[in-house]
Amino acid sequence: MNPEALAELDAHFMGEALRQAAKAYAAGEVPVGAVVVFEGRVIARAWNQVELLKDATAHAEMLALTAAESAIGDWRLTGCTLYVTKEPCPMCAGAIVHCRLDRVVFGAPDAKGGAAGGALNLLQFPTLNHRCDITSEVRREECAGLLKSFFLERRNEKGASPPANPVDN
Repeated sequence: MNPEALAELDAHFMGEALRQAAKAYAAGEVPVGAVVVFEGRVIARAWNQVELLKDATAHAEMLALTAAESAIGDWRLTGCTLYVTKEPCPMCAGAIVHCRLDRVVFGAPDAKGGAAGGALNLLQFPTLNHRCDITSEVRREECAGLLKSFFLERRNEKGASPPANPVDN
């Protein structure tokens, strides 16, 4: 696929992930959304549900991976691409590697805790059994804007002043 067509496809599917992130925002969750695509179609959708489920592992990526495994009928997600609005954390990156996703596309980078090149890169760690291709900063402004708005609202509710870069928190 030519680079322009791939960029257009990435922007489209990131829009699907952004719709999931909006659901998280509306539910009072950190607004991260994820979709898994196989053979050109979305096979799984999820949004952060940590507070709702009272489960620290209920990140959008983890929930989307589980749903995709059910859709495929296998824990191996070879041939799949994950689109997520924020760079995956180390927990999610570990799961992504173990599921053997071909590609991860994310929107907002996370310099403090991202594990797809931000703070570290588990998705391409040389000694692990699998490496994923990474495409970063797809629809970055929209993805980061949702996170910034969410954290600004939370800080204003608490009466605290926001730090210089609320996306990193």
